[in-house]
Amino acid sequence: MKGFQNKSVLITGGGRGIGKRLAIGFAKLGARLALVARSKAELDLTHIEIEQSGGNALRIRGDVADPEQMAVAVDRVRVTYGNVPDVLICAAGVSGPLQTFLQSSMKQWTEALNINLMGVVNSVRAVLPGMVERRRGKIVVLVCEAGIAPKLHFSSYLTAKTAVVRFVESIAPELVEHNVQINCLDPGPAYTSLTDEIIRAGDRVDPAIAAGAISTRRTGGTSPEEQMKVAEFLASESSNHVTGRLISIEDDWKKLKNIILRPDAFTLRRVGK
Repeated sequence: MKGFQNKSVLITGGGRGIGKRLAIGFAKLGARLALVARSKAELDLTHIEIEQSGGNALRIRGDVADPEQMAVAVDRVRVTYGNVPDVLICAAGVSGPLQTFLQSSMKQWTEALNINLMGVVNSVRAVLPGMVERRRGKIVVLVCEAGIAPKLHFSSYLTAKTAVVRFVESIAPELVEHNVQINCLDPGPAYTSLTDEIIRAGDRVDPAIAAGAISTRRTGGTSPEEQMKVAEFLASESSNHVTGRLISIEDDWKKLKNIILRPDAFTLRRVGK
């Protein structure tokens, strides 16, 4: 299947974790990829795997917390592929301090907030002018369990992820008339560097969370294929009627293809339900 041929997909955090998984997935669909990450080594390794899948990717070293670097990244996509990205996938993220708020370094706490929240804001702000001008665009933001009850010792991470969902919900109505859709995707548990950080944190995190991380490392968690199915839907024209939503890998998301959504459907306000 080559449903994304001639479409450019910009992925932040594309050098590792779920961002890397989605990069390889979109490469198989024929997309013209642009990957943003801080590590050149990780970008190079991802590029090798993409080439093995028959694709290619523009590699851009950049920090999503810096709005100027994100503007430069979008300009490079425009120069290389002839226009702004058709699709933006926001996958860059860090865990932040995994301990109590009072024990956390405020420098680390705010740095994580800047990456996990402002990194999304900066990335979206960089692509939106071009998408609005072209009157089309897709933005998918990974949120990782933002809609669940709070976890102990994840204050920076979950504060940012929850705020990101509100950000997406808030700007989605502003973009409807411009034919730009923005949604959040909870990709479910997957083995990433965050998994290892949770395991290393040991008794500094809830035992159930640590046990879940160990299980994810053993099993791999949600399959890349399942994550890619939802990401592909949200990045395609099939989801033009879906915007401002929080879609979990566990939702019956296939129903979204043929239904009119209630205003409160697939929103953050599922906490506690």
